[in-house]
Amino acid sequence: MDRSEDRRPVGPHPSRRALLLTSASALGATTMPTRLFAEAGAARGALARSSQGMVTSPHELASEAGREVLRAGGNAIEAAIAINATLCVTYPHFCGLGGDAFMIVSDRNGASFTLSGIGQAAAKLPNEGRTIPVRGPGSAITAAAAVDTWDQAFTYSQRALGGRQSWKDLFQRAIAYATDGFPLTPSQRFWSNFRAKEIGDWPDIVRVFTAEGRIPEAGETFRQPDLARTLTTLAENGGRDFYEGELARRIVQGLEKAGSPLTADDLARCRARNESALRVPYRGGELVSLRPPTQGLTTLEIMGVLDRFDVAALPEGSADYYHLLVEAVKLAFVDRNRFIADPDFVEVPVERLLSPARLDALARRIDPRKAAPWPHVFKTGDTVFIGAADRDGNCVSLLQTIYFDWGSGVVAGDTGILWHNRGAAFSTDDGSINVLRPGKRPFHTLNPGMYFKDGRPRLLYGTQGADGQPQTLAAVLTRLIDYGMDPLTALARPRFLLGRTFSDSRDSLKLELDAGEAVFAELKARGHEISPIPAQSPLAGHPGAIRIEPDGLVGAHDPRSDGLALGL
Repeated sequence: MDRSEDRRPVGPHPSRRALLLTSASALGATTMPTRLFAEAGAARGALARSSQGMVTSPHELASEAGREVLRAGGNAIEAAIAINATLCVTYPHFCGLGGDAFMIVSDRNGASFTLSGIGQAAAKLPNEGRTIPVRGPGSAITAAAAVDTWDQAFTYSQRALGGRQSWKDLFQRAIAYATDGFPLTPSQRFWSNFRAKEIGDWPDIVRVFTAEGRIPEAGETFRQPDLARTLTTLAENGGRDFYEGELARRIVQGLEKAGSPLTADDLARCRARNESALRVPYRGGELVSLRPPTQGLTTLEIMGVLDRFDVAALPEGSADYYHLLVEAVKLAFVDRNRFIADPDFVEVPVERLLSPARLDALARRIDPRKAAPWPHVFKTGDTVFIGAADRDGNCVSLLQTIYFDWGSGVVAGDTGILWHNRGAAFSTDDGSINVLRPGKRPFHTLNPGMYFKDGRPRLLYGTQGADGQPQTLAAVLTRLIDYGMDPLTALARPRFLLGRTFSDSRDSLKLELDAGEAVFAELKARGHEISPIPAQSPLAGHPGAIRIEPDGLVGAHDPRSDGLALGL
């Protein structure tokens, strides 16, 4: 399936009706993923082991690209870049060059830093003070910092880790898949069907990601020749070409023609930030994450509250277990919605929120027998998690995103780059801490993490899922740390999501059905409004994890996804 305009003329854009008629949406998109993802996970789900290096990602071809780099003597940073570049091709509905990225890097001795790659709002905002659309050029109002995150990480790899791979070589797999094609994933098929009623109004998505209006089947060969040429340019000219070179000129030209306010100056000013990580003690170790405006603070606050309880004394998967986690989530989310924004524009009391006194006080507010009310705003979004560890003990946790599935729906001209809609996360309420301002960075749900014990990295983890990220991580981390589960078991166990989802607008507690009838009944008796979701539902997030043990590495990716962990 070739989407190149120079190889095959494209006729008039198919109407929404035509697109609907050629989609599988009538089959019931909200139930489709359970079957597709569960079968894929059952076929491929496995616990990877290695003493030499390991990678994990939500797509097997991407994981293979990272493992190939490690086999060639590359390090964890180089492997992570190769994985992410490949995912920009093979998982285009969740990530891409036109998005943001977040990375935690550590060596084997625990020397670590974070890269927070958040594109800032345009300097000139025609919609400032007006409602920000969720899709279209009016939502493509922030620069995209993913490529600069890679570029800075690569420079560090060369300077500090003796990186052996060339920048160009890290893009070869991605270029090949964009040029020659790859089997379209069940995930991309699902999210195309899920948005079938809207895609007909997104001409760029129809042009680039459908077969002349027909939603492709899972397994069908999918090519992106425009993106292949862009990746080739990026590989040959370096990362900053995306912001200041010939590629930048083409990107801005395409965005301007679409109606985005982003300019060449906006791209040139875009930089990922190298920052120290936030830390909170947990079970004799330390959990680390990124600083605001990410919700890394939220995950750490949840885990800091849970550290005040003997979680392991509760039967794992019991009503007591889920109730405690959900109540901790509620407390942290109240703080998140009140405090987290760009610290360049507002004061974020990070130290106070993570202080022992504050966490003690929050823990005392949890009633073990009664659910607290939950009236708070839900934030949506999607992303991908990448983990990599090399034979020298260097580690990377990386999340990359285009915000909503299919981002803004705007492709930057002939570059094949789907631009994100993270600007839609801003508020137009002057009383909001996240009110839109020129040059401001939006609130971000992404927060990859690491767990350190005795000063050294022991767990790499992260997940897709927007509001669900801290919730999914609370379940995964307690299972990995408190209950000592292996990564695959921890990732496969039933999970919850507090708040709205794409298919359920109620602010209820969504829980996978395999949690069991008794758990549902007891949680309801405690005052939780429960909405069951299918077992192994993709709504529960797509986390991945790598555990670093004394004798090697063990890892997995969520069986709900198309992903896979691979060891050397």
